[in-house]
Amino acid sequence: MAEPSFLPWPPAPIRTARLVLRASESRDRPAYIELFASPEVNAYLGGARPRDQLAREVPGTPGRRPGHFVIELDGEMIGTVELKRRDPQAPDAVRPDAGRAELGYLLLPEAWGRGYAAEACAAVLDRFAEACPGEPVVLVTQTANAPARRLAEKLGFTEVHRYEAWGAEQWMGVRPPAA
Repeated sequence: MAEPSFLPWPPAPIRTARLVLRASESRDRPAYIELFASPEVNAYLGGARPRDQLAREVPGTPGRRPGHFVIELDGEMIGTVELKRRDPQAPDAVRPDAGRAELGYLLLPEAWGRGYAAEACAAVLDRFAEACPGEPVVLVTQTANAPARRLAEKLGFTEVHRYEAWGAEQWMGVRPPAA
């Protein structure tokens, strides 16, 4: 059964000044494999996965799920951004009172440092605010991931909780509903 979403599926593309956020397509598969195989991308996410394993396991059109967008620059996938429904009953759920929506993103290392993550996340947060007025959004990252925490703060997230999970201290921020 498909996971319920806050956003319509499939998504209408979101266009920003430099990016297109859209549903995934089969042509994106190599970039998904790069994302999951990259030691840099997965440094705070449990580590890279073996490329040969990914070649067997990644579906022909990966990332086809509600709230998930490919980040496209000049016709090429450079990453993903996702707004998913949090499961307050999951064993790793903390602070279920903080909000039901969680923002996540991944970018290929060659796209880092150019503001693409901020641009893509802000666009998805704006779409979410239109679709679900009054809903806060949560973002979780390892406390050690200083760039992700800086981006979270730039996007309006404030720290509400720290906790231990997956062998590391985690940082949870909440972005209040848009006024």
